[in-house]
Amino acid sequence: MPSNMNSTCGEEEKWNSELSLYAVFYGIIVIPGILGNSVALWVLIGNIRREKKAIIFMINLAIADLAHMLTLPLRVFYYITHSWPFGKFMCLFCFYLKFVNMYASILFLVCISVQRCVFLISPFKYSTWKRRYDVAISITGWLIVIVMCLPFPIMRTTESFNSSRCFADLPTKQVMLQSSIFMLTAAELLGFLGPLIIIVVCTWKTTESLRVKSTLTNNQGGKKALNLLLMCAVVFLVCFAPYHVLFLLNQLRKMNAITDCSMRMNILILHSLSLCLASMNACLDPIIYYFVTNEFREQLSRTGSFLLRSRHWSRESTTSR
Repeated sequence: MPSNMNSTCGEEEKWNSELSLYAVFYGIIVIPGILGNSVALWVLIGNIRREKKAIIFMINLAIADLAHMLTLPLRVFYYITHSWPFGKFMCLFCFYLKFVNMYASILFLVCISVQRCVFLISPFKYSTWKRRYDVAISITGWLIVIVMCLPFPIMRTTESFNSSRCFADLPTKQVMLQSSIFMLTAAELLGFLGPLIIIVVCTWKTTESLRVKSTLTNNQGGKKALNLLLMCAVVFLVCFAPYHVLFLLNQLRKMNAITDCSMRMNILILHSLSLCLASMNACLDPIIYYFVTNEFREQLSRTGSFLLRSRHWSRESTTSR
């Protein structure tokens, strides 16, 4: 096996479109992501007393998405100019925040799926469930995600930091093989396979429950719960499944466990694309709120009507003058 496969195959140098891909993709999603999640937070917080089902988890999901979206303009600047004048701390913080957003989003998608499934199957739990339980789960979840994502910035070398290298361009520290295997296994099991199994089981349980109840009554609430779970599953599979599959392969590439140059190049390209998809969840999550939360649609409708009336009154006032 070659001692330095990167220099032998040269895939890092050949794949010079990576930064342009990030700049274009992040530039496209940043405005919809910021606007969508800002509106989502405003509406969800405004209806926090009216809706019990998963609204706390939705608010936390919107916070995670908005925090990541607010860092994208800095990322776009770096990918366009190939320069990072904002300092080492901001470089590591933005790098860290991307992974916090991803795993916090996965966590809260799982929480939303589990809660809707449990409330549908056991309606009694809905009447006895307290909102403070959701708050406690959210705080605990944030602490777990914050701690578990710390290895991502810690594993980057910044002693010789300069403005020309940031994010994934930062050198990676050398670690023992056992430590690498442990971190990879934890990321894949806790961040991907475990949540995937939970979401699939919740969707299956909800479908089975609706199949039984549909013979007795027209369960509109159950159908909405199933739609929510299906949309959570779609967001998870589209945005996070490709990254975790390619993350494992990319680590094998970096460890030179994969020697074929063509395969190494394909893995690098697909890994870059999967990183883009992982950020797209911030644009897809507000769609979940809109299509499955009645209060969200009602509030947007009321807001739209208010803005139209305000615009009409403004025109009448201007005309009367």
